[in-house]
Amino acid sequence: MAQKSMGAAEWGMLLGLSVLWGGSFLFNGILVHQLPPFTIVASRVALAAIALHVIVRMTGQAMPRDRQTWAAFFGMGILNNVIPFLLIVWGQTHIASGLASILNATTPLFAVVVAHFLTTDEKMTGNRLIGVVVGFAGVALMIGPSVLSSFGSNVLAQLAVLGAAFSYSLAGIFGRRFRRMGLAPIIPAAGQVTASTILLLPVALFVDHPWTLGTPSTETWVALAGLAILSTAIAYVLFFRILATAGATNLMLVTFLIPVSAILLGALILGEQLQPKHFIGMAMIAVGLAAIDGRLLAFGRRRVAAE
Repeated sequence: MAQKSMGAAEWGMLLGLSVLWGGSFLFNGILVHQLPPFTIVASRVALAAIALHVIVRMTGQAMPRDRQTWAAFFGMGILNNVIPFLLIVWGQTHIASGLASILNATTPLFAVVVAHFLTTDEKMTGNRLIGVVVGFAGVALMIGPSVLSSFGSNVLAQLAVLGAAFSYSLAGIFGRRFRRMGLAPIIPAAGQVTASTILLLPVALFVDHPWTLGTPSTETWVALAGLAILSTAIAYVLFFRILATAGATNLMLVTFLIPVSAILLGALILGEQLQPKHFIGMAMIAVGLAAIDGRLLAFGRRRVAAE
C-alpha cells in the first residue's frame, strides 16, 4: 500500500529530486549550443547507466538476468525516458520552453486520473485534485502568462509535450512493480537507463551522425557529466525510492517543484532576477502541495472542532 501522505523523509527526497532535475535545465542550456538533441539524450542515459552499474558492483549487488525483469526495465525505459525525451525534444523545436514547462506540469493531473483508475490504493480525493489544480496554476503564473500567447499554434508540438507528461504518469504507475519484485532502488534505476541507452543510441547515431561532430570542449564534458551523474543517475535512485514509499501520485508532484528549483538555481548561479510573479507562483505551489498532503488541512479541522 502506498502512503497517502508523505513524511519528512519523502518530502526531503522530493525536494532533492526537484533540485537535481531543475539543474538539468542549466546543463541543457550549455549542451544545446554544442551537441545535437538526440546525442545529448543518448549520452545522458548512457553515461548514467555506466555510473549506476559501477555503483551496483561496488556495493556488492548484482543486476537481475531473468527475462521478466529486463522486460520490465525496457517497459520503464520506454515510458520514462524514450517516449517523453523524444517528444519533448521534438516539441521544444517548435514551441517556447516556457510553454513546454507548463504543459509538462500537467503530469500530476494525469497521474491523479491514471492512478485513480489503475490502482486500488491511490484513489482521487477532493483535496488531492484541488491541490493539483492550484499547484498547476502556480506553475503557469510563475513561468508567466505571456507564454500562453502561442497556445493554439503548433498544436502537434503541444500535443507531443502533453503526450510526454501522460507517459511520465504511466511510468509512475508502471514502476510500482519494482517494489513488489523486492529490488533496491538503484537496480531499476540502472536497468531503466541501460534499456533506454540500447533503444536511444541507434536513434542518435542515425539522426545526428555524432562521428561528424568536433571534439567537445571541457565545458561540454562537465555539463554532460552533471546531466548524466546528478540529473539522471542519482536522480533516478531517488525517483524509485520515493515511488516505493510514497506512491506514483505523490512522486509526480516533483514536476511542480522543478520550475521552482530551476528558477532559484538560475538566480543563484546565473544571477537572474526574481520577479513578484515567481514568489506568488511559489506560494501557490506550496498551498497546492499542502492541500495534496492533507495534514495541514486536517490540523486546521481539528483546531476548529476543538474550539
